[in-house]
Order: sequence, then C-alpha cells, then structure tokens
Amino acid sequence: MHIRKGDQVVVIAGADKGSRGTVLSVDRANGRVVVEGVNRVLKHVRRGHPKSPQGGRLQTELAIDASNVALLDPESDKPTRVSVVVNEDGSKDLIARRSGKLLRQLKPARKAE
Repeated sequence: MHIRKGDQVVVIAGADKGSRGTVLSVDRANGRVVVEGVNRVLKHVRRGHPKSPQGGRLQTELAIDASNVALLDPESDKPTRVSVVVNEDGSKDLIARRSGKLLRQLKPARKAE
C-alpha cells in the first residue's frame, strides 16, 4: 500500500465517492485508512469524556478500505494510479501514472563503496 499519513486522496468507491481529503492515519495490517471528512459518524459519549466534558454526540471519522481511495495527481488534480521506479543509483521513486510526475521518494540512493 503506497498511501501514507498526510497524503491527499480522493474516494473512488462507496457512499462518499468523489470526496477529497487528507489521510489522518493508516492501518497497514488491515488495509484501512482514515480520511479527513470521509465516513463521518456520530459517536455518543458520556459526561466527563476528555473530548467532550459535557457529553453528547461527537462527529468522528471511521476507517475505510484503502482500495476505495486513490492518490491525487499533483499536476491534473485527478485520481491516479502509481508505479515504483528503480533508478540506476538504487533509489526508488513513487510516480503518478497519469502525468508521470514524482509523488515521493521511497528509498534513498545506495551509498557508494
């Protein structure tokens, strides 16, 4: 899974299809991500809760499956697939398939010996 905390994603399937947001957390073991503003639910809390001392209903985001989100292409601002490119110096880059632009470096170059 190439989605990390802080990435800009768009939801491509489900009830919130078309929504955009920032990834708040990633659960790699279960393949799920929490996206800001997506899959919001009301959670009822008792009085004395740290986030709501007076009690009531809190709106919070639940995790969605990572296959239901796609990274945003930095150039076209549309969802894109990604590919990993291994360079001659041993570094690895994450590339947007839609535009070919670099999203991030996955692995730095090997040290010369």
